Amino acid sequence: MRLWTVHPRYLDAAGLTALWREALLARKVLMNRTRGYRHHPQLNRFRERRNPVAWINAYLRIVHSEAMRRGYSFDRSKLGRPRASGKLVETDGQLAFEWEHLRHKLRRRHPAANRPIAAKTSPEASPLFRIVRGGVREWEKWKSRG
Repeated sequence: MRLWTVHPRYLDAAGLTALWREALLARKVLMNRTRGYRHHPQLNRFRERRNPVAWINAYLRIVHSEAMRRGYSFDRSKLGRPRASGKLVETDGQLAFEWEHLRHKLRRRHPAANRPIAAKTSPEASPLFRIVRGGVREWEKWKSRG
């Protein structure tokens, strides 16, 4: 499961579709409607908030908005009510780590999608996040890779 901090505009079609599915799964986990992934570290930043389901709903709305901008037909009926105000805090180290991870994935999977972002050194974060100084998060599964 990867719930990206980077803005979903940088994801290719496969990445955006996977993000949609994974965020829907994350919502099920946060609502205690599935047994799998209950301890997945990517969910920590949502669980740290008072109403984690509202925050994942806000995240899903951003992903859905990007899909609609591209002309995809993600099912709007799957969106819950966001009821979250403000932003989640994330570190610039986490954002940079994810950026490199995404660039590596796109180089392998979809070189044409990588070209527009290859020279970009710092990405825009998803609108849900406020970026602060800090390192890669301790829950990052692939920390040893970067």
